[in-house]
Amino acid sequence: KFQANRIVRAQLWVHLRAVHEATTVFLQISRLTPVTDGSRHVRIRSLKIDVNAGVSSWQSIDVKQVLAVWLRQPETNWGIEINAFDTRGNKLAVTSAEPGEEGLQPFMEVKISEGPRRARRDLGLDCDENSPESRCCRYPLTVDFEDFGWDWIIAPKRYKANYCSGECEYMYLQKYPHTHLVNKANPRGTAGPCCTPTKMSPINMLYFNRKEQIIYGKIPSMVVDRCGCS
Repeated sequence: KFQANRIVRAQLWVHLRAVHEATTVFLQISRLTPVTDGSRHVRIRSLKIDVNAGVSSWQSIDVKQVLAVWLRQPETNWGIEINAFDTRGNKLAVTSAEPGEEGLQPFMEVKISEGPRRARRDLGLDCDENSPESRCCRYPLTVDFEDFGWDWIIAPKRYKANYCSGECEYMYLQKYPHTHLVNKANPRGTAGPCCTPTKMSPINMLYFNRKEQIIYGKIPSMVVDRCGCS
């Protein structure tokens, strides 16, 4: 769970089917609210989109304010309605998993600010680029997928990967006693301990596959949590 004031961005993504000829698509997002005789629609956003023939596309709509209201007042969350029509009245928004359209349903991408973290005991060292520390240490590193041109990744666009660097003395922060004993017994046959990740964690990723379907997965060993000598 997270609080409404921690929302940085909230985008609703809608996939539009391809059209046979260039046209204008009218995309409308409405919030459902209860009334005594059923429900009524409150328009969130309307978009007018020019599309080319034979091209399907993803469109994003800012729903940050709506999500904030839902978090503060969950009882007001009656859902939303998505409509998209071309000039001939053809329905173009993918809203359910029809055959061949698996993975193209609408989804919401939410970015929240990091909350305060509890202090924890950690055997590894954390440094920054200005640190005078020469021993094995974890340094901050942010990987930006957009810098690589990887536009097939929906979220996160960037993340904190971190990396390990520094010198390793034989008895300093070695993960395994075996490392020290091997170097003592056979120093010529080993290169000595190296500064390397000793604890890593995964990240959740949302991305397009080759069929433009949305895949959500947990990618292992993407973040360096701790460094040590081994």
